[in-house]
Amino acid sequence: MNLTIAKEQIIAGLQAVQNVVSTRTTLPILSNVLIHAKGDRVEFTATDLDVTISCSVEAKVKSPGSTTIPVKKLFSIAKELSLGEIELEVDDKNVCSVRSGASFYRIHGLAAEEFPPIPKFKEDKKVVISQETFRSMLKKTSFAISSDEARYVLNGIFISLKDHKMTIVATDGRRLALVDEEVDIADSDQGEFIIPAKAVGELGRLLQDKGEVSIRYAENQAEFSLKDEKGFLINIVTKLIEGNYPNYRQVIPGETKERIAIPREELLHALRRAEIMTSEKANSVKLTFGKNNLAITANSPEVGEARESMAVNYKGKEMSIAFNPKYMIDPLNALPNDEVFIELIDELSPGVLKINGPFLYVVMPMRLS
Repeated sequence: MNLTIAKEQIIAGLQAVQNVVSTRTTLPILSNVLIHAKGDRVEFTATDLDVTISCSVEAKVKSPGSTTIPVKKLFSIAKELSLGEIELEVDDKNVCSVRSGASFYRIHGLAAEEFPPIPKFKEDKKVVISQETFRSMLKKTSFAISSDEARYVLNGIFISLKDHKMTIVATDGRRLALVDEEVDIADSDQGEFIIPAKAVGELGRLLQDKGEVSIRYAENQAEFSLKDEKGFLINIVTKLIEGNYPNYRQVIPGETKERIAIPREELLHALRRAEIMTSEKANSVKLTFGKNNLAITANSPEVGEARESMAVNYKGKEMSIAFNPKYMIDPLNALPNDEVFIELIDELSPGVLKINGPFLYVVMPMRLS
């Protein structure tokens, strides 16, 4: 294999794929990137056996071929080289020579045949959505993914494709984030699946503001294909989480008594300040709604106390409810809106956070001490 590639192309290709490579892998091949060169393109692929990412970029290929090279080493070298053109040449023992100007490196690789096979997708169920919309949907939900491995089905986001609507849900049992958008879905493409957290993180990193992402899914895996703004083709294939997602509709309160509009930014900063005065033992902030006023208080015997006050349009009877501050800060951080709405029933029922748009967040209250 022999090719010449622009520095920005090799860096973009390796940057797209190298995140999935684990530093603590027992299989040396999983620390390597598969390089496949033919025509006028070179494709870089990395995997951890659960998530596989490929990125195809332009190159001048003198002789086609495939090899695998330690990805972190190759990326570090490419990043530090000063000239724009880099030549890669691989011999039959998978030793890669890297030349650029006066710089020369030799890196020992492994045969391409040792690399895990890349999952092949038969043309299965498919839906296309704008990258910007999909990225925004993931951002508004992924913070609520559970990290508790005992509840494995909650360690990812649930995607439902039904009735011309894509619904994305994440929950950890104490809070739930839901967002839906209208999408063109053929009857034969309807279905639901759960994407693991690692793939969600990679998608959040790779999705752009422009262009579309095509989503294909089969029984136990899904594939996301997109083009970034520079024209690089990126493919993400992930195993799906097996199991039945819990019925999330039943935790969404039907009737709420109060609906209060609050400036998002102001509420976010007040909660962040109040959170400073919480501790592991006393990890709650109390929201007290009085006439045209919201008081936010935190009190922990070993740390001290915080009091914040903000003007809100509230005419109901005084009501207090306590939440884990992180569970309120996370959605406020993820939303772009100027205004949010808090809907309440009483101090023991779940609180609901909404916006003017397709987003809903349910959070369990904490006992008022």
